[in-house]
Amino acid sequence: MTTQTYDRFRGNLETYFDKTASKAWEQLTSDAPVSGVRATVRKGRTEMRDTLLSWLPADMTGLRLLDAGCGTGALAVEAAIRGAEVVAIDVAGSLVDVARKRAHAQGQSGLNIDWRVGDLLDPALGRFDHVVAMDSLIHYKAFDIVAVLRGLSDRTRGSMMFTFAPQTPLLMVALGMGRLFPSGDRSPAIIPVRERLLRTLIRSAMPTARLGRDRKVSGGFYTSHALEVVTA
Repeated sequence: MTTQTYDRFRGNLETYFDKTASKAWEQLTSDAPVSGVRATVRKGRTEMRDTLLSWLPADMTGLRLLDAGCGTGALAVEAAIRGAEVVAIDVAGSLVDVARKRAHAQGQSGLNIDWRVGDLLDPALGRFDHVVAMDSLIHYKAFDIVAVLRGLSDRTRGSMMFTFAPQTPLLMVALGMGRLFPSGDRSPAIIPVRERLLRTLIRSAMPTARLGRDRKVSGGFYTSHALEVVTA
């Protein structure tokens, strides 16, 4: 069950990525030249994606993965190459279009990826062995993040991996200096979350699950903390 703030911010994200920053994020997630600030974000995102992929099995044949907030699809493609059946969903149809076109251009259109536009909590998506939500929950408060995880846990039989924005002095300074994009192209606010609070809320909401691996990636204008919740 979601909260009103989750529903409101999900709408804001859809508007932002579809109408405001589609081209900017397409460029950021490509090999095209970018500014120094965006280069640090690109590097951080690549390191985080590699971290989450390292937490998944090397051979995913017969496993079903939800890429919750798939963006332009790099993680979904890698998981499918490992043999997974992937449902890749994002609220931004423009980014899903980019993901689909890139997969086709790279000769990967035959991979088992179901590209979707919609809500990652849609029960019609079915059950999964693993769920990955990379930087798709960093705009939500701790209670909303846990509500999302709780909603997914009943349909996940292995693990859920997600990232959040840790409440650190470095991140607070970076946020105070300005957003990633120019004033006319700014993203919805990143909401720093206290790690201890988040862990406490997860244990309370999902007493049968356990907290697994975690790793923080920080460099330049990118700071994100990955946490694994094991449901099986």
